[in-house]
Amino acid sequence: MNSNLKTDNRTIVAFATATWVVCTLVASNAYADEQVRSETVKFADLNVGTSAGAEALYGRIHAAARRVCDQPSGEMAAVSTCIAKAESDAIAKVNVPLLTAYYQKKSGNRPPAITASR
Repeated sequence: MNSNLKTDNRTIVAFATATWVVCTLVASNAYADEQVRSETVKFADLNVGTSAGAEALYGRIHAAARRVCDQPSGEMAAVSTCIAKAESDAIAKVNVPLLTAYYQKKSGNRPPAITASR
């Protein structure tokens, strides 16, 4: 009788361990499927040294950010935050003074500073 009790306990422990492993794998696969969305904005045709060129580039960046961040079931606040971050990061990456000035005037925000490291 005592050996049956040990076998039952081992079965329960094995089942619990297997369930935990399966749940962990499913959760990690679901997380891995969430990829960072991005879009390339081309601006070689623009003269970003002019106000009109910087404004046109901002329009392209803003449109790309909306496309990347827009989610059918997304909360409006989360989408807005995503758009603001995407714009800010893109403008900092381009690093064009007139574009940065236009972005600051339009949004009231400053893009993050780019720092060099060795």
